[in-house]
Amino acid sequence: MRGSTPRLASGAIWKITEPLPGWSRPRGDGLATELAVGRRLRLLEPAPWPPAEGGGLRWRVRLLEDGYPCWLDPQALLSHGLPSEPQVLPRLDRSSIQARLPQVLNFAREALSAKNCYRWGGTIGPNYDCSGLVQRSYAQAGIWLPRDAYLQERFCLPVAVRPDVVDLLQSGDLIFFGPPQRCTHVALHLGQGRYLHSSGLEHGRNGLGVDDLFSANHDPVACHYRAELRGAGRVMHSHDGSPLPP
Repeated sequence: MRGSTPRLASGAIWKITEPLPGWSRPRGDGLATELAVGRRLRLLEPAPWPPAEGGGLRWRVRLLEDGYPCWLDPQALLSHGLPSEPQVLPRLDRSSIQARLPQVLNFAREALSAKNCYRWGGTIGPNYDCSGLVQRSYAQAGIWLPRDAYLQERFCLPVAVRPDVVDLLQSGDLIFFGPPQRCTHVALHLGQGRYLHSSGLEHGRNGLGVDDLFSANHDPVACHYRAELRGAGRVMHSHDGSPLPP
């Protein structure tokens, strides 16, 4: 195939041996996600020929653990990946997930204590975006979730958010924010309405912090997200690696 590398072929599965960026487009800037060591992917197709001036071709791939599509530099993949076999992911049920929630929450709290800033596309750390932090917190406990906030919202069982009945929310639930049209932000519920999330400078913070759903304080970050609260969700099972709808 023109523009491809001889050692690469559509349909092949690779395993990442060093962290790699996953791009949102076939050329240019735009980080979509980060691939941690051990991630597996399937090659889909190379970018259309020819490459833009000053930019090389990328391959479109699908990450096997969460079904997420992105673009990779083939030379980086050859240097930091190895051909691999598919891996069957266990589909964890709610009781298995509950047993691992302390590990999820401890990881997120430790991430909060490290020096960090907000990074669009950040999923490895110490710099995360909102859904990258949530996905990584769960993934390191062996629980895979979809990559983006709106996909995580669809994936979860809806849970009511009521200030008069805070016990409806459990630690480890996800809190969703954004306009009515679509979820644009996600946070990890710590308990009693307090949530940990990564947010950008445009909303008054640059990195990880803890805010409160129900407190009447006038912190600008908490006020912004309180006004955009969409609801909450509970992780009832792990992702099985199948492609997700856009």
